[in-house]
Amino acid sequence: MARLLIVHHSPTRSMQALLDQVLAGAHDEDVQAGDGVEVVVRPALEATAEDVLAADGYLLGTTANFGYMSGALKHFFDSTFLAIGGSLDPSGGVSTGSTNDGGSTAGRPYGLWLHGRYDLTGAQRSVESIVGALGWRQGYDVLGVLGELDDAANEAAYTLGATIAALLTA
Repeated sequence: MARLLIVHHSPTRSMQALLDQVLAGAHDEDVQAGDGVEVVVRPALEATAEDVLAADGYLLGTTANFGYMSGALKHFFDSTFLAIGGSLDPSGGVSTGSTNDGGSTAGRPYGLWLHGRYDLTGAQRSVESIVGALGWRQGYDVLGVLGELDDAANEAAYTLGATIAALLTA
């Protein structure tokens, strides 16, 4: 059975509501038909390199704080990056050159949802930079929600969860 790891930082009602919809989508009965997908949920401050290595795909959720991903999601990447196959360039930056194959997790699909009040650009860019260095492939459109949640945002979160989970059953 394939394993989907959901790593999130959900300190607000909006982020918790998006997480709930992502989870509902990942557990959709059509997606779970047949062999199904094991869904493992970890708060960003608790997720480990072992969690990442044992998963076949990933969903990441973060708030957008001061133009960047949440500190909790950054901690997740900081504490797992090298152990899961990421590499750094000689200056200590994230290596995105052609010599980086992303290690053993390269090619695995991921999805991303973000919520913020003003701007999501920097937060999205920061996550994409790191997952790019890991060689993960974007499995569905990024869900970025500014301000209050509406029905469209909730539906999009459900679809994100269902889509990434369904990719693991193919």
